[in-house]
Amino acid sequence: MAKTRALLTETEREQIAGEHGEERRYQATSRARRRLIEELPQDIKILQKHHPELLEELRDAVCQE
Repeated sequence: MAKTRALLTETEREQIAGEHGEERRYQATSRARRRLIEELPQDIKILQKHHPELLEELRDAVCQE
């Protein structure tokens, strides 16, 4: 089974870690930020309405201390 991504692709993880230069790091950061601002709120609304248990799992994963 193919590995799926959460927020970042494997390449974006490498880029944000600085493995491909500063320009690629900036681009990957911008893509991730856009997903956080534009896409994640829509996903949260869908989960609130249709699958609150899965939303709680997301919160638990993101808000771990």
